[in-house]
Amino acid sequence: MTTPLAYQEHLPAAPEWLNKGDNAWQLTAATLVGLQSMPGLVILYASIVKKKWAVNSAFMALYAFAAVLICWVLLCYRMAFGEELFPFWGKGAPALGQKFLTKRAIVIETTHHFDNGTVESPAEEPFYPMASLVYFQFTFAAITLILLAGSVLGRMNIKAWMAFVPLWLIFSYTVGAFSLWGGGFLYQWGVIDYSGGYVIHLSSGISGLTAAYWVGPRLKSDRERFPPNNVLLMLAGAGLLWMGWSGFNGGAPYAANIASSIAVLNTNISAATSLLVWTTLDVIFFGKPSVIGAVQGMMTGLACITPGAGLVQSWAAIVMGISSGSIPWFTMMILHKKSTFLQNVDDTLGVFHTHAVAGLLGGLLTGLFAEPALCRLLLPVTNSRGAFYGGDGGMQFLKQLVAAMFVIGWNLVSTTIILLLIQLFIPLRMPDDQLEIGDDAVHGEEAYALWGDGERYDPTRHGSLHSGNTTVSPYVNGARGVTINL
Repeated sequence: MTTPLAYQEHLPAAPEWLNKGDNAWQLTAATLVGLQSMPGLVILYASIVKKKWAVNSAFMALYAFAAVLICWVLLCYRMAFGEELFPFWGKGAPALGQKFLTKRAIVIETTHHFDNGTVESPAEEPFYPMASLVYFQFTFAAITLILLAGSVLGRMNIKAWMAFVPLWLIFSYTVGAFSLWGGGFLYQWGVIDYSGGYVIHLSSGISGLTAAYWVGPRLKSDRERFPPNNVLLMLAGAGLLWMGWSGFNGGAPYAANIASSIAVLNTNISAATSLLVWTTLDVIFFGKPSVIGAVQGMMTGLACITPGAGLVQSWAAIVMGISSGSIPWFTMMILHKKSTFLQNVDDTLGVFHTHAVAGLLGGLLTGLFAEPALCRLLLPVTNSRGAFYGGDGGMQFLKQLVAAMFVIGWNLVSTTIILLLIQLFIPLRMPDDQLEIGDDAVHGEEAYALWGDGERYDPTRHGSLHSGNTTVSPYVNGARGVTINL
C-alpha cells in the first residue's frame, strides 16, 4: 500500500526538523487566540456597550485586528522578534518572503550567556516554520490593541483610532515584546513574563488609561447610564475569550509539551477562582451577583495568571485567582470612586483595573511563586525561582518590579506622544452631535432593526403602507414605536 504523500518522510514540505504535533498545536493555539479577538472581543464589545455604540465598538476591534496583521508582516514582527537594533528594539523588516517563512523558526536574540560570555542557553528554535511563529505572535499583538480600545469606546474619533493602531503597534508594542520576549535587555536580565502579563495586559491597561485621558470623556448622559445592550451575547463573547485563553497560555512554550499542559490547567483554575471571588464580593457588598461583575472577575483571573501560567503550581494559581478576584475588585469598586483622578479619566470598560492592575499583580506574584522545577522546563536563566522558594528568588521579585516600571513608563510616554501627534491632524474625540446619536451618525448603520432610544415614528420620514392607520403609541413611559390599527 502506498504511503499517502503527506506522511512520506523527507519531502520538501516535511523537513527533518519539522515536528507535526508541535506545528499543529501552534497553529491551533494561534487560532484560539485569534478567536478571542475575532469574534470574541468584537461580540463582547458590541454587547457590553449602550445600544447606540454597538456598531462602532465592534468596528474598532475588527479594524484593529486587520490593520495589525498587515503592519505585523510588513514591518513589526521583526521589530519585536528580529535582530537587535537597540537593547529594547529589533530591526524592522518584512516577514513576507518565501525563504524567510519556510525556514525553521528561530528567535535570534534569545541566546542567553553567562557573565563570562559562554552560552547558558541557545536561541529558541521551535520545530516548525517561521510562518507559524509569525502568525502566532500576530494574534497577541492584535488582542493588545483591542483590549486597549476598551478604554476609549463610546467617543474616540474612528479616524483617529485608525491612525493610532499602526503607530502604537510600531512605537509601543514592539518595544515591550522585544525587551521581554525577543531577546532584549529585560529578557537577558531574567525577567519572567511567561505569556504577556506585562507585554499585553499591563501595557494595554496603562496605554488605555492614558488614551482615555487625552481623548476625553463620553457625554455626561452616557457616563451616567451605559447599560449593556445584550447581556447574553456579552456572555458569548466572554466565553470565547475564556476558552481562547488555552491557546493564549498553552501556546507560549512554542511546543506541545508538559509546560503547555500545566499552563492550560492553571489558566482555567485562576479564571474560575477569580470569577467566584469577584461574584462573592458583589453579593457581600451589593446584595446580588452581577453578570458583568462575573465577566470582569473572569478577565482579571486570566490576566493575572498569564505572566506565570506555566511556571507556578496549581495551588499558586488558586492564590493568584483569589488575589485577582479581590484586589482589582477593590481598585474598581472602592478606590476608583474615591480617587479624583480616576473619576475624571473616563476608562469606559475599566481596562486599567481588569488588565493593568491584574497584569501587574500577576507579574509580581510570579516573582513570588515561580517554581524552580517548572522554571527549568522553560526559562533561559538557570536556577530561576520565585522568592517563596528562597535562593535568588528575592532578586527575581525585584526584577519583576523594575520591569513593570519600565513597561508603565514607556507606554505612558509613547501613548501620549502618539496621541498628541495625531491630534495635530485629526480630532481625538468625536463632535458632540455625533456623540448624541452614535452609530447612525458615525457609520450610517445601526446594530438592531429597532427604533432608537426615544425616537417617534414619522410617516413622512420612514414611509408606511398604511400611513392613515398609523398613530403614535400613547405609552410614552415604555418602548416608543408604532401602533397599527388593522
